[in-house]
Amino acid sequence: MKQAVVNVSIVTYRTDPKELERCLSCLTSMCVRRVYVIDNGKDGVIADICARYGCLYVPNENVGYGAAHNIAMTKTVEGEACYHLVLNSDVFFDASVIDRIIEYMSADPDIGMVQPRILSSDGTLQYTVKRLPSPLDLFCRRFLPRIFFSIHDDRYLLKHLDHNVAFNVPYHQGSFMMISRDALLEAGLFDERFFMYPEDIDLTRRIHRHRSTMYYPEVEVIHCHRAESYRSMRMTWIHAVNMVRYFNKWGWWRDDERRRFNAMLDY
Repeated sequence: MKQAVVNVSIVTYRTDPKELERCLSCLTSMCVRRVYVIDNGKDGVIADICARYGCLYVPNENVGYGAAHNIAMTKTVEGEACYHLVLNSDVFFDASVIDRIIEYMSADPDIGMVQPRILSSDGTLQYTVKRLPSPLDLFCRRFLPRIFFSIHDDRYLLKHLDHNVAFNVPYHQGSFMMISRDALLEAGLFDERFFMYPEDIDLTRRIHRHRSTMYYPEVEVIHCHRAESYRSMRMTWIHAVNMVRYFNKWGWWRDDERRRFNAMLDY
């Protein structure tokens, strides 16, 4: 079998250089053809790191997370790479992770996207695959103490499912998304109307219409998640504005597709 080719994109903005170096050091798989670092902060230090690691450095205006990734994803769609990895700079993993995910996806052409098991730096599971959110889900998570909605939130986070087995789920967090080129051709790229946050929900559900979007716990990565939107008033505002745009696109209370996709997770 011809070795599958993967392009990788990482978006940076005032990123810790050591964090980026650690991430880039994980990308040693022979499957990886090109690594694009789209720098929305135009940081000379980031440019120097890219030069050392042989990455394609793309200085850019701060156009948002999804729009920046689209610069590299367009190259994948127009080129010969079979897969594209959307990756955060604060994610680290063993060198074999990419090869094992590609092997899994290559065995089943119906799989359009894969997210591995994602752990915090202390080894605890991050519940990064979820139901498609309703306005109530996000309102409760943002504004209410968890004690008042823990049962509802556990359901949203799919805690009733066995996270030691693979399952098909319509919402993958954007920190590590391995996507087939064919899926991108069918579903399109990130919706650039979203500056930040719901672009991963939007893209996963569009791919989920056509193909399986799998949680695959046979491989693990570490995500040093910072939850910026919960610590900064500015990021809270950006999150809120973009979620309004998301629900304006897909529907606030009447979203039949959300209801149908989520119902398939009730087992």
